[in-house]
Amino acid sequence: MLRSIKKKTSGLKKNTNTNPSSANSRQTSKRTSAKMKIRPLFSQNEALALYNEALSSFRDISSSTDKQDLFIKKLQLCSYMFDFGDASAHVQEQEMKRATLLELVDYVSASSGRFTEAVAEDIMHMVSCNLFRGIGSTSKGSGEHDSFEGDEEEPSLEPSWPHLQIVYEFLLRYVVANDTEPKFAKKYINQHFIVQLLDLFLSEDPRERDYLKTILHRIYGKFMVHRPFIRKTINNIFYGFIFETEKHAGIAELLEILGSIINGFALPLKEEHKNFLFKALMPLHKPNSVAQYHQQLSYCVVQFVEKDPKLSEQVLLSLLHFWPVTNSQKEVLFLTEVEEILELTLDDVFPEIMIPVFKQIARCSNSSHFQVAEKSLWLWNNECVVTLVSQHRQIIVPLVFGALELNARSHWNSEVHALTCNVRKLFMEMDNELYDVCKKKYDEDVAQDEMKKKKRESVWKALKEKAESKPNAHGYIPASS
Repeated sequence: MLRSIKKKTSGLKKNTNTNPSSANSRQTSKRTSAKMKIRPLFSQNEALALYNEALSSFRDISSSTDKQDLFIKKLQLCSYMFDFGDASAHVQEQEMKRATLLELVDYVSASSGRFTEAVAEDIMHMVSCNLFRGIGSTSKGSGEHDSFEGDEEEPSLEPSWPHLQIVYEFLLRYVVANDTEPKFAKKYINQHFIVQLLDLFLSEDPRERDYLKTILHRIYGKFMVHRPFIRKTINNIFYGFIFETEKHAGIAELLEILGSIINGFALPLKEEHKNFLFKALMPLHKPNSVAQYHQQLSYCVVQFVEKDPKLSEQVLLSLLHFWPVTNSQKEVLFLTEVEEILELTLDDVFPEIMIPVFKQIARCSNSSHFQVAEKSLWLWNNECVVTLVSQHRQIIVPLVFGALELNARSHWNSEVHALTCNVRKLFMEMDNELYDVCKKKYDEDVAQDEMKKKKRESVWKALKEKAESKPNAHGYIPASS
């Protein structure tokens, strides 16, 4: 049987077409930097004939050389792609391919030494044929109209996932295997391969993005030569998302990878890494779809501040720069991030940013959206924040006092009113004399505003009476209303 398979597969090229909709095309694709050998493609009839035959099992062969030959032949056979657009077409052959892929995974998992340099080209060719396909830009994370409703939409699942999942598992085992030496594997896992892998993060299938996340992180850890390129390419993906499309399904997964990468940055931080923070990560707060990846984004930003607390000043000012004006959900997220960064802010850095930060917190306290007001008031329950405020209470308390008094007198939400009273009580306990001074100043300001309002109304009333008593251009005196 093995001889029969060899005869049928000898001189036949693997399928190099990356477009699943034209999997049976006989056109060849140009190799880039990988420089793999180009073999003739299977015709549809040849591939289906091979799938209909009962292929030998690895258990039936004792010779290691014959096993490797059979391994290569099965890899070649699995390079053929089926069209999953028609669920009723080639069902038996698709199941045979799935069984063959599972057998390949079991074979390489059974013992070490299976991933040799001799089979690396066939492995990467099979993986490339199955994974790299055209994925259009998705609607997930699209600008202003989707904003916070993207999570409610059902993701589009990949119809070929029964095959793709096994291929991803096979690739993962290849990358993490001790047999896979970076010095020869980098010939195939090169920059072109990494770019194609990153393009797959556009997939709307969360199962696929989860595998991609794991595999890319393993590649980053094992192939040190590719680390700068991976960071740069992810950086470029973020630029395209922020400034061009605002459409990408895999931003959260890419940020998850970066969170682990940032955690391993050595100190002091390189200028390259700081530029990445302020030119790529912070502008990710701008899109309206930030809720879909804010947890991962906030983790990355906090990682930077933990490594270099002096960055907190620039980070907070950048957050204020991107602060939403009419998007209440984003404001709640931003307030959460501000609280986390304030916890890491050094005592000597805090005075530089306390005025703009607490002016914004005061504005949020007066928000008519109760969740924004509540979140800004809950911030005063944070011991780290209260400690910083206590050290600079002479400046901060007068900044927020007016907003608290306005809430206590006129906010429509009872929970916000109760939280406001708690913060006022905190200020009284912190410095009762300062509280009294601020209260007196606030009452005086309110009285002055009332006097200005009455004076303005009297001026307008006098103008109206004068206008009504004066004849117009036709000599008629307008009737008083």
